[in-house]
Amino acid sequence: MKENKKSPWAWIPSLYLAEGLPYVAVMTISVIMYKRMGISNTDIALYTSWLYLPWVIKPFWSPFVDLLKTKRWWIVTMQILIGAGFAGIAFTIPLPFFFQATLAFFWLLAFSSATHDIAADGFYMLGLNTNQQAKYVGIRSTFYRVATIMGQGVLIILAGFLESTSGCEPVKINIDASPQYTQSTLILPQTPDIAAQDVEIHFIVDKDIVQIGTHGVDKDSLQSFLDKVIALNQDNGFVAKEHTSDANITEKKESVWTRNVSKPFGDWIKSNFGEKRYVTESEHTGNVAVAAVRLSKQPEDNKEMILNTTMNRGDNSIALLHGERLAFNNTNWNKPAYLIFQIDPKLTTTSTAEYKGLSGNIPFAWSITFFVLAGLFIFFSFYHRVVLPKPDSDKAHAHITAKSIFTEFGQTFKSFFKKPQAAAAIFFMLTFRFSEAQLLKLINPFLLDSRDIGGLGLTTGEVGLVYGTIGIIGLTLGGIIGGFVAAKGGLKRWVWPMTLSMLLTIATFLYLSFTQTDSLIIINICVFIEQFGYGFGFTAYMLYLIYFSEGTHKTAHYAFCTGFMALGMMVPGMFAGWLQEQLGYNHFFIWVMICSIVPIIAVSLLKIDPNYGKAKEETGNEQ
Repeated sequence: MKENKKSPWAWIPSLYLAEGLPYVAVMTISVIMYKRMGISNTDIALYTSWLYLPWVIKPFWSPFVDLLKTKRWWIVTMQILIGAGFAGIAFTIPLPFFFQATLAFFWLLAFSSATHDIAADGFYMLGLNTNQQAKYVGIRSTFYRVATIMGQGVLIILAGFLESTSGCEPVKINIDASPQYTQSTLILPQTPDIAAQDVEIHFIVDKDIVQIGTHGVDKDSLQSFLDKVIALNQDNGFVAKEHTSDANITEKKESVWTRNVSKPFGDWIKSNFGEKRYVTESEHTGNVAVAAVRLSKQPEDNKEMILNTTMNRGDNSIALLHGERLAFNNTNWNKPAYLIFQIDPKLTTTSTAEYKGLSGNIPFAWSITFFVLAGLFIFFSFYHRVVLPKPDSDKAHAHITAKSIFTEFGQTFKSFFKKPQAAAAIFFMLTFRFSEAQLLKLINPFLLDSRDIGGLGLTTGEVGLVYGTIGIIGLTLGGIIGGFVAAKGGLKRWVWPMTLSMLLTIATFLYLSFTQTDSLIIINICVFIEQFGYGFGFTAYMLYLIYFSEGTHKTAHYAFCTGFMALGMMVPGMFAGWLQEQLGYNHFFIWVMICSIVPIIAVSLLKIDPNYGKAKEETGNEQ
């Protein structure tokens, strides 16, 4: 069929961009937007956490996507609906009840996006032959990650740019950290009273360069000072007071589970298998410095000017501890609002950072950002309507009635569990990531924690480079190469090399925990190897999910597979942190390596068609 001659490059990148963007918008961009709009951390955490629910329960309605209409129809329809959801957010952001209204549209986005995921993954299996599925599995994962980076980077930058151009001149606060600064910093800067200036309204910072010494400060003294500054900002109306529940004030009592199970069991593990480290807890933490900001003149009556301050460039080891959102009005404009900056306690060398404060029209900036997303998804819908192939296998079920829908719905579930090797396959789905799921939760803490408790003692900025840059490069390259070699040799030939690649590269963290090297080059190499091995090995996992889903109801069955995958990641991750606290990092990584036996057993139980994913020698080309 001529339609099927379309190159997969024409639609796979855009399809998986469209799959990743709504997810990152719901899970990440929403949090940043609500923070900029002044919603409390408590409300943000409570309400946005529930937005993940549609992706958890999507296997339960995946049979309907398989039964009704075509996957192609679901894709273009959901993309229009996602675009409408983004437009709804954009329209309601300026409203007084924006929080409730935008949350409703985020729920629409979440369900539409989860449904789009089901259809897109199903269409991937229908629109490509098995060799192409193997070849492009790394490409689709790469563009999903590009969507994540785009959402967390480009779109946030766009909102910031619009905010900086719609308000007064941005405030730039330069931070200079150095061992040579030894003066006491737990004092508020002196800010003499100033008269209103007959100039365009702007923000005034009390100093050109904020200096922080790299020596530590007493934790108790810092907490008292921080409480004092926060109270001043709250009393003057710059910062809203957070509501604290009585449950947080009263001392927490141990639960029955903790008292009778987890604590005694944890003590037994710690005494028999834990590392013997004698750690003296430091009474000091990273030093701080304070900057004072005020307005040059009184704003218009009933007009509030919001100053949102975030890092512009420099070392992430210099963080803004308090004052990221300050509200100025006609009653507090001539009073100082305080921002507190803190350095990572592990930073001992000279370093700099620049923070930028924006005071533009925040609702306008975020409305335009979501309008851009709405327009992008309308474009995606029309583009995919034209460019997506029309495989013969992508067709709606004929003679659908209410009774037949529920009959087929039940049959879809039954047929999944009656597939050949269903028990071995489910065991594989649940356990293949058993080691990696535990490791993933503890990589960043291991890199950040001090050496005396077994970590590597890196600063926040160094971790951003090691894992956020080098690690992503390794992960992406591993995924792409894995897809191409699987397409050449087939899944059965590569399943063992990929499994061992994914599991054995965990040994890099075992090596790091033994040596606790301070060489950034060696740490970067180890993280690159581990992430490359994971990206390469994960190809086998994704291909097997596709392989097991083959047959009737493949779209719904693939959704079931991803549900088991999520469960296999969630359960080990839940106890990984607790277990590491009992064992210590070195013994924890030994445990993770021992756990590699479980996925090896799971893979040994699988029976895979030797020709699955392999290029046909007689044709040697794509269809």
